[in-house]
Amino acid sequence: MRINKYLATNGYCSRREADRLIALGNVFINDVKAQLGDQVTSDDTVRVLGRDRQPHRKNVYILLHKPIGYSTKAGEENSVLDLIDTDERVFPVGRLNTQTTGLLLLTNDGTLANRLINPKYEVEQEYVVDVEPSVRPIDLGRLQKLGKTRLLSPVRLAMVLKDGNSRELVNLCENLGYRIMNLMRTRLGTLKMLTTYPEGHARSLTEKEVRDLKKLVDRTK
Repeated sequence: MRINKYLATNGYCSRREADRLIALGNVFINDVKAQLGDQVTSDDTVRVLGRDRQPHRKNVYILLHKPIGYSTKAGEENSVLDLIDTDERVFPVGRLNTQTTGLLLLTNDGTLANRLINPKYEVEQEYVVDVEPSVRPIDLGRLQKLGKTRLLSPVRLAMVLKDGNSRELVNLCENLGYRIMNLMRTRLGTLKMLTTYPEGHARSLTEKEVRDLKKLVDRTK
């Protein structure tokens, strides 16, 4: 294994930082200064001046049913982070405004998080919308122009968005004369949440759910 990969894999630093430390002469293999591109085996002793080996960080993936009144923005009162219990530092994937409920993914896996919200990957998000008054049949066609829409009941519809901009959904409904009673996200890509899952509750994703999300954005490792 190349020395920079060894340092990154074993919790010393990133590969880029490893290359910098090697160039500075701060990395030793068997008490000999390492060179860029050196190979390391399990029998070698690696030492980095002024830097202790850090425990390998565990990736955490949490599904939360975000309640009304909670913010996904860092540093604000009534933060969604107050609702979860984990020793790892996690952050929300994307944002839901305080009046929107539903599925929120929190993780410390920055690569996966960035890809899930990157428009390049066109990750679908599904919302369930409760409105007043009852939806008129003529308006379904207008709603379809924003995203795939299906009627769940006279006053409830589900809509699939690819850009994740729920504000456009709200504006369109209001322009058509509907009052939004509740807006709930129920799906992010392959990750789904039942509408009956209790608000404020959280759970860890299953291995399959994590694997499916990674496959969705071409990240399988």
